[in-house]
Amino acid sequence: MEKKPHLVRREFPPREVSSVSLALLLAAVLLLNALLYLYLNKFYISSGRAETDPGLCSFGYFKLGAAKNCSPWLSCEAINREVRKLKCVGEGAVKKVFLSEWKENKVVLSQLTNSELKEDFLHGLKMLKALQSKHVVRLLGYCEQQFTILTEYHPLGSLRGLNETLHIPKYKGMNTWHRRLMLAIDYVSVIRYLHSSPLGTLVMCDSNDLDKVLSQYLLTSDFHILVNDLDALPLVNRSAGRLVKCGHRELRGEFVAPEQRWPYGEEMPFEDDLMPPYDEKTDIWKIPDVSNFFLGHAEGSDIVRLHLFDIHAACKKKDPAERPSAQEVLDTYKKVLTLLIREAAMPGTREML
Repeated sequence: MEKKPHLVRREFPPREVSSVSLALLLAAVLLLNALLYLYLNKFYISSGRAETDPGLCSFGYFKLGAAKNCSPWLSCEAINREVRKLKCVGEGAVKKVFLSEWKENKVVLSQLTNSELKEDFLHGLKMLKALQSKHVVRLLGYCEQQFTILTEYHPLGSLRGLNETLHIPKYKGMNTWHRRLMLAIDYVSVIRYLHSSPLGTLVMCDSNDLDKVLSQYLLTSDFHILVNDLDALPLVNRSAGRLVKCGHRELRGEFVAPEQRWPYGEEMPFEDDLMPPYDEKTDIWKIPDVSNFFLGHAEGSDIVRLHLFDIHAACKKKDPAERPSAQEVLDTYKKVLTLLIREAAMPGTREML
């Protein structure tokens, strides 16, 4: 009887990664990092986040839509003659807002409604003129005599409608942790700009609750953030011993910073004269709550929150002096974005090495 040949099982030694393969892998990682850097840099520039916005004109001028040339801010006469109101789209304590039209462009016309608050209105106009930048809604004209301001129109409206916008089929693709983190970066960029503005350190005082904060900002069609309401923007000047107080009434709740709350207990009635002033670190306290809104419940947002845990804990320090600056928060946000994009691009890199 013929014997069947035995199958011999050969044991192969584990393959070793050659120095050439390792070098190629490292080169690939370095190339990925370089491409990532270029991508992020291009992202910030192409999406209007560059430090200098090519769409901005020199002081006193604006450029709207597809216009190639800058036009001077519209005067009282030009506003009365050329701007046509379409409908009222909002009203606050200080002004009424109208969707309007100028030379076939949609624009926003704001008019004072309460004469007792004309100082607030004029302060907002002063800030709007002085702070024109990529962070601030574009000023198109004004008329101090008639308490009227004309600004660029953004159809997506204020940030209060962000979640509703992200449910519109056209924008569902924007509902990602990446885009939401970019919005948080935009928000902190605005705070950083206000804290180091050409006028000095400015505090965003219209921010006593989340809804109020969101109402102060606009969402642009390319999903960036602009500050829109600058009526309550007092100046901190430490060298001159000047601090601020956001209004003359008692502020309550966990959203406002501890130093903004009445420090003498319930047994002592609130008195504005006895309320200690504070500085811009009140804005830092609020960043985690606003960013939490931006991150929402998109897939991956919990991972982002985990990476931001330490900087957010620092923002919530009871002592304002121990909180980070807006620049430090912004730097951390950008580092987290870069890290998470890198991990998403090459999730197995660490194991391969």
